[in-house]
Amino acid sequence: MASHIGKLPVTIPAGVEVTIDGQNFAAKGAKGSDSYVLPEGITAVVEGNEIILTPADDLRPTRAKHGLSRSIIASMVKGVHDGFEKHLLIVGTGYRAVMKGKGIEFSLGYSHTITVNPPEGITFELPNANEVVVKGTDKQVVGQVAANIRKLRAPEPYKGKGIKYADERILRKAGKAGK
Repeated sequence: MASHIGKLPVTIPAGVEVTIDGQNFAAKGAKGSDSYVLPEGITAVVEGNEIILTPADDLRPTRAKHGLSRSIIASMVKGVHDGFEKHLLIVGTGYRAVMKGKGIEFSLGYSHTITVNPPEGITFELPNANEVVVKGTDKQVVGQVAANIRKLRAPEPYKGKGIKYADERILRKAGKAGK
C-alpha cells in the first residue's frame, strides 16, 4: 500500500525544467535550482507536465519515505518557480535591524549588536527597521534561518518584546497584581 500523499502527482509549472537521472532529481527555474537524491526503491517519472513517484512494493522502509519524497519534490518545484519567504517582526523600544552588506545587524537590547550573514541561496530584505523578510528557494533553509533569527531574542510573554513571526500570536501573561 502506497502513501496517500505520495500517490498525488506533482504539477510542473511553466518555466521549470526537471531532470531525473536514476535516483538524482534536479529542478531549475526562474528563482534558482535545487537537487535531491531519491531514497532507494522510489522511482520518479515525468509524464506530460507532472511528476509521478512510485515505491517498490517489496521494501517497507521505502514505502514509508514515499510521501516524504513527494513533499520534498513538490517543495523544490515550488521553490525554484515562486520561492519561499518568512516575515519576522521586531517588537520593542530600541529594537531594530539595519542592513550591513548582505547581512543584517540587530540591536536587541543587549550590550552589543548581533550581525547575521545569510547562507548561500538566502537573501534578506528590510522593508523597515522593524521588519525582516527571509527569502530563498529551499523551504527548509528559509525556515531554519528565520528560526535562528527569532532565537536571538524570542518574544517574552509579558510585553511581547522580541522577534516574532508576522503571523505568530504571543499569549500574554498578566503582570504583578497590585493591591
